[in-house]
Amino acid sequence: MNLPKELHYTEEHEWLKIDETSDDGKTIAIVGITDFAQGELGDLVYVEVDTVGEILQKDDIFGTVEAVKTTSDLFMPVSGKVLEFNDAISEAGGDNPALINEDPYGEGWIIKIELDDPSQIEELLSAEGYQDLISE
Repeated sequence: MNLPKELHYTEEHEWLKIDETSDDGKTIAIVGITDFAQGELGDLVYVEVDTVGEILQKDDIFGTVEAVKTTSDLFMPVSGKVLEFNDAISEAGGDNPALINEDPYGEGWIIKIELDDPSQIEELLSAEGYQDLISE
């Protein structure tokens, strides 16, 4: 199981990685689903994110992923504004949701967000904490 140590994880199987700081000093992060989650879902066939431009609270639903046999909601790991939906996996762009299966922590990222409160990152799980969660 691939669990990069530099990422932060949620109990709902999303990950967050600090990406950059914007010109106005806001923290920008990338969000995706974990290797464990994509493995449990199976081959992903569709990803929907219709919240670009919206400000969402921690644990709000920002989109859905659809696999052959199931659909699963995607939850915000922290509060913030959804800035971008990964064009490579969107239906309007590259239409390749399989990137999430192939490279969940790289090319298969789902959204970029601008954090409202970077201190919320401290509430997320470390790689070790997430490993404990999925090992139960």
